[in-house]
Amino acid sequence: MIDLRSDTLTQPTEEMRAVMSAAAVGDDVYGEDPTVNALEEFTSDLLGFPAGMFAVSGTQANLCGIMAHCQRGDEYLVGQTAHTYKFEGGGAAVLGSIQPQPIEMSSAGVMDLAAIDAAIKRQPSMNHFALSTLLCLENTYSGRVLPADYVASAQELARSHGLRVHLDGARLWNAAVASGRSPAEIAQGFDSVSVCLSKGLGAPVGSVLVGSVDLIAEARRWRKMLGGGLRQAGILAAAGRYAIEKHVDRLSVDHANAARLAKGLSEIPGVAVDGPFTNMVFVEFEGAAPKEVEAKLLSASIKIAAAVSTRLICHLDISTDDVDRVLAAFRSALR
Repeated sequence: MIDLRSDTLTQPTEEMRAVMSAAAVGDDVYGEDPTVNALEEFTSDLLGFPAGMFAVSGTQANLCGIMAHCQRGDEYLVGQTAHTYKFEGGGAAVLGSIQPQPIEMSSAGVMDLAAIDAAIKRQPSMNHFALSTLLCLENTYSGRVLPADYVASAQELARSHGLRVHLDGARLWNAAVASGRSPAEIAQGFDSVSVCLSKGLGAPVGSVLVGSVDLIAEARRWRKMLGGGLRQAGILAAAGRYAIEKHVDRLSVDHANAARLAKGLSEIPGVAVDGPFTNMVFVEFEGAAPKEVEAKLLSASIKIAAAVSTRLICHLDISTDDVDRVLAAFRSALR
């Protein structure tokens, strides 16, 4: 089965499983799991921050970060279709009493700076409104790398109003590989950053939130309250460390496979292609129902999640030969 629905579907390699099996473990709630501690230190150093916290998911890492930045009744500014607003179950509002202030964003993940500026509410005397505290950005967004000059301008705008800035960097690794910049350069200027270890990298579980020592201490308290206190989690942390050390640089292979997939699909009549964007390709079918295409591909042992604009994602478990097989199946399905 070739599964193009998401890069969260990657499987641990045999080498990763061996590292997990050999991991030294302890009780992380007591701060005594040496492998978790090593992962947190390694990741925070790599991204240029003083401290880090291992979390079970990107959603948990983002939520702990937002709750550590904001008080009850505060608000965070965020893109209308950003993950921290649309795809995390409303956790900040439900569990943190933190109001999201969504702002329209482009298909490239960019919010208009004037719109951000107009949405900020900082005067304590304006007691009609939630107090703006945090701006959240996402990189990559739908596979697209945020322009460095836009990120710097958004950070400067936020700071001019006294806001802090959080980066949902679930696919920061892809942004670094695609842009030729280091992970620390991508993370520069943010007060906190979350990075995923399971999107395209093969780790079975986990994200890391990085920030200041005080912020991470507060985030760790929220993680415990949210049921995220971990015990012998070194088995999982070992996989995450291996994923960063061994599988980040090879993301360029996924990007190349996405380019190969996009080129091949663009040559098939009835397929409109948008991309590639790092490891993602978006397609629309002209004259064919997406669900019918999905069913035909499934009969050829290929999984997609059909939509008006269908997202196809290359990852650790998709080879160049797999891409060629996918192209042949699309040609057959749309013949």
